[in-house]
Amino acid sequence: MKTARSSSIPFSLSGRQSARRAGSGTGGKWKEALNGSEHSNTGKSSDLQGMMYETYELSRKEWGIYGAEGILGIAVMDYVFYRNAGLFLVLLPVGMLFPLMLRKQLKKRRLETLRGQFKDAILAVASGLNAGYSVENAFAVSLKEMEEIHGSDSMIAQEIRLILRKVRLNLTFEEALGDFAKRSGLDDVKNFSDVFLAARKSGGELMKIIARTAEIIGEKIRIQEEILTATASRRMEQKIMSAIPILIVVYIELTSPGFFKILYSTMGGRILMTICLGIYLVSCQLAKSFLEIEI
Repeated sequence: MKTARSSSIPFSLSGRQSARRAGSGTGGKWKEALNGSEHSNTGKSSDLQGMMYETYELSRKEWGIYGAEGILGIAVMDYVFYRNAGLFLVLLPVGMLFPLMLRKQLKKRRLETLRGQFKDAILAVASGLNAGYSVENAFAVSLKEMEEIHGSDSMIAQEIRLILRKVRLNLTFEEALGDFAKRSGLDDVKNFSDVFLAARKSGGELMKIIARTAEIIGEKIRIQEEILTATASRRMEQKIMSAIPILIVVYIELTSPGFFKILYSTMGGRILMTICLGIYLVSCQLAKSFLEIEI
């Protein structure tokens, strides 16, 4: 095992961590991380398959929370547009299946989290390589860093742990990292895996390549955060505007009971309310799509 040089590490995750690693304590810190990683084979990644990020499996908690939200939404829709208990019972299964409609959104949120964690991980790997460690030891140190920053059960900690386990079972780093890239569903990870493979074959400077990759991913995340900040007020306005029609109906019903009775008791009224519901749902979806900006 190589010994860390006494110089400070330029590609650190934060100023506090840089200061902690610099100077005479640097070598001890890295050795502690490497020793700890040898025994960090516990966790959810207990097999060699790994998580398939292209699919999203809902947990029981998510089924309960989002299912309740769906049922509540069906109840509000029925009260505002129909006032029909029978229709509510008919549409109840739709509300219970509402979590399935959110899987795409939840998957996207998970991938964004994984992208941010991956950026932190390759920064830590670059720091290890710059300190003079081999690729395997640099990944081991990165695992220790990710467990401290994101938790031992975080996605990136499990993936690095799985990569190291595969390497110890005589798989190459290229194969282990390539498997993660295929499962991740992220272009950033796939591109990094391809560049890593090419650099290993050609003898390129891995530290510079990894640091540049982290810089690119970090720039993408920064742009996404700027877009979210710039559109935050618009998204809030969209939510308020979506709630206003429902609030108006509830307010009129509370202040003038029976005002909308003809709309709920006649065929013409039901048809009109169905048209209003369709317009309302389409407008909400359009407003939401306008605020979704992909990078």
